[in-house]
Amino acid sequence: MGETNGHKAADADGRMGRRALLIGGALAAAGTAALARDELSRLWWRMPGVEKPRKEGEVDFVSARWVAASSANWRRADRPDDYGIDMVIIHVTQGSFDSAVKVFQDPGHGAAAHYIVRKDGRVTQMIRELDVAFHAGNREYNERSIGIEHEGFVERASSFTDEMYESSARLTAGICERYGIPVDREHIIGHVEVPGTDHTDPGRFWDWDRYMGLVREARGATTPA
Repeated sequence: MGETNGHKAADADGRMGRRALLIGGALAAAGTAALARDELSRLWWRMPGVEKPRKEGEVDFVSARWVAASSANWRRADRPDDYGIDMVIIHVTQGSFDSAVKVFQDPGHGAAAHYIVRKDGRVTQMIRELDVAFHAGNREYNERSIGIEHEGFVERASSFTDEMYESSARLTAGICERYGIPVDREHIIGHVEVPGTDHTDPGRFWDWDRYMGLVREARGATTPA
């Protein structure tokens, strides 16, 4: 699960620092035109009337229920316009569903994922896909990915039920459909595969062959021939 408070602070401080430079004109003074263009491309949507409309309690996955994470555990964005989304990252909660919800609602935790999938297949969304969740322990990967937590423990094969695999696969297939993400192991990865992380999830009992097959099947069912 998640990202440390240090990662969160660095993430937030970095954004604030660059915005201050942009607003103050320091970027132009330094002649860093490329950086200025990059930052402007990510800030244009903050102008009145440009940001995508939002509704309280709205979800991106039709069968999900909404439970909001603490705003301290994610960063407001307007993806994929300001940050392209090309990855899904699979996590395991290392605890119960209720404990995961509790920590994601804790502003002192410093981390949260977009979704949690319960053992019975129920999907809860806690952060909009528009926004950057602090879930990967790597800022770049946070900005370009959707994070999906799965209830259970990495060393308990019984954590990963048929209902969980099937529901999570439908969720991932929908994400891949929305953002044009290839259904392969370069773009659907485990937390353990994120550079710089010290996490091991989803662990040795996560059946990647089965999961990817289910994602491809669900993706095919949503895409016209």
